[in-house]
Amino acid sequence: MAANHTMMQFFEWHVDADGQHWNRLKEMAPELKAWGIDSVWIPPVTKGQSAEDTGYGIYDLYDLGEFDQKGTVRTKYGTKEELKSAIAACHEFGIAVYVDLVMNHKAGADETERFKVVEVDPNDRNQVISEEPFEIEGWTKFTFPGRGDQYSDFKWDHRHFNGTDFDNATGNNGIYRIGDENRSWDQKVDGEFGNYDYLMFANIDYSLPEVRQEMMSWGRWLVDTLQCSGYRLDAIKHINHDFIREFAGDMIRKRGEDFYIVGEFWNNDLNACREFLDTVDYRIDLFDVSLHYKLHAASQSGNAFDLTRIFDDTLVQTHPLHAVTFVDNHDSQPGESLESWVDDWFKPLAYALILLRRDGYPCVFYGDYFGIGGEHPIDGKKDMIDPLLHARCQKAYGEQEDYFDHPNTIGWVRRGSEEFPGSGCAVVLTNGEEGQKHMNVGPERSGEEWIDLTGNREDKITIGEDGFADFPVNGGSVSVWGLPYDDQNRDCAADDDAK
Repeated sequence: MAANHTMMQFFEWHVDADGQHWNRLKEMAPELKAWGIDSVWIPPVTKGQSAEDTGYGIYDLYDLGEFDQKGTVRTKYGTKEELKSAIAACHEFGIAVYVDLVMNHKAGADETERFKVVEVDPNDRNQVISEEPFEIEGWTKFTFPGRGDQYSDFKWDHRHFNGTDFDNATGNNGIYRIGDENRSWDQKVDGEFGNYDYLMFANIDYSLPEVRQEMMSWGRWLVDTLQCSGYRLDAIKHINHDFIREFAGDMIRKRGEDFYIVGEFWNNDLNACREFLDTVDYRIDLFDVSLHYKLHAASQSGNAFDLTRIFDDTLVQTHPLHAVTFVDNHDSQPGESLESWVDDWFKPLAYALILLRRDGYPCVFYGDYFGIGGEHPIDGKKDMIDPLLHARCQKAYGEQEDYFDHPNTIGWVRRGSEEFPGSGCAVVLTNGEEGQKHMNVGPERSGEEWIDLTGNREDKITIGEDGFADFPVNGGSVSVWGLPYDDQNRDCAADDDAK
């Protein structure tokens, strides 16, 4: 049995734009491994519109913090050499690195161009609202004067995009489809707003063979350059789904079956997620957006939420081998585009639900662990999350039995594995008053004395001859019961490779 794997999203929206983030990752690699993190999803590594750009306002795919462009050599996070050094340090400690790829759009063009467009209804992008095609001046010409032709001589102009949102000549904003009435959006995208091909900035047109070829070449170049372990694909519901399948297949053929790819398909409709996975031949995993919204709803509803239904209609329930579970991320944090922040009181319960169960590949959010910056900072919850991480990497193994028999107080047991001495645990959580669960951890545990590994309860529980015991929990809290840790085995550094 392999050790449990845990991912960390190693950034939040407001990390300091001091160019030191890659250095921080390098320095923290041994600590991350000791905490039980054996893979990290890092932010976009490519040059954005400025030194403060988070990387999602992507400018030059081939500039990893190497060229003097957009007023900076480094990106928000550091230089190319610092990035490569950080990845090498992670690998030294057995931590896989997944790089965030932004392939939907480009921003910060070098020049404007004049071309014809039609304006469409923002709420139904299939409906043209302009009487006839008209000309605008758009920021769509990318010449990369700081890089020139190094690594790639491909230059972007309006012919490579099918939409934009700003007319520089008039200062007007809108959703402008490039071309005349005979040109259309890509049809193999999400159906929200009639057609959700267009998201922001200059929208890349994947109907063009030269565009697909360039993006494939870039993907191969990037993995060769960085020697990373996988990719996180941004905003894939807006990108031609067939291209995502082709891209993933090409990267896996190049790097091998162990090359890991997870996509952000932000849609809590489970049927839409299933259809997408079918289309891409299950070559990638997806973040479990449905579960995130369940956790958010539970945190908002208090004891009115039926915890026995927490996994209903979630990806981890139906497709556990392709679900990356998460509590929050940079987009769901307060003030951001998909704000749906899980309330602090429920965070311990939420992390127990993703970290201590058999199914899913859990991802811990940097903002939850270290805190969030910006105008409205939020303190980190490292002290709360650490005990759950320790329990995941040392205790949460073996057969799982659920006790989802009360709307407010639920629990489960993991029976443990001989391959992980001292493993096995009993988890109980409640969104209501103080309670307990009568659960069976196995008659072979008879007489063992278990403690609450979270430190929330000071009780000591003796397992009965039949393997049952009553496991208590404080109101609105979680407790994780198990054998005390061996003093010589308190960190989570594991010998096996990360996913």
